[in-house]
Amino acid sequence: MSIITKAIASADREARYLSPGELRTIRDFYNGGENRLRIATTLIENRKEIVERGSLKFWECCPDTPSNSGNRTYRASCLRDQDWYIRLIAYTVIVGDIEPLKDIGIVGVKEMYESLEIPLRNWVECIRCLKEVTLDLLSREDAAEVTPYFDCLIQGMTP
Repeated sequence: MSIITKAIASADREARYLSPGELRTIRDFYNGGENRLRIATTLIENRKEIVERGSLKFWECCPDTPSNSGNRTYRASCLRDQDWYIRLIAYTVIVGDIEPLKDIGIVGVKEMYESLEIPLRNWVECIRCLKEVTLDLLSREDAAEVTPYFDCLIQGMTP
């Protein structure tokens, strides 16, 4: 839920108008919109490089993993999932809210990976590699904005 939706839902539940503090928060959210869109654009435009370089880093750290076994299906699935996470992070950066990442990117996916017997330790390491490659592409300020999203995934998926 975005900052705006949260503020409105809270005020509506309490049958009141938005407070000056909530209005400032919404204003600040809008003022930061250009930065969030720029960061998301960088992620989107560089997603292929992020996934390719992140995968290579991951396979250096974890060479004995199904996605690096020579099985094309496993490899394609791993690359697809990594791309999906970069897309999900771009979405959450745009809305400025970590909740969709928790709801979509951790809870259901963690259960799916466990049911498919995909080692979560490996997946966490893969996300760390994606984070490292992504942060290398960003300015210090932008990296600080994106880091909590990757950290949320890493903490949420850690077995």
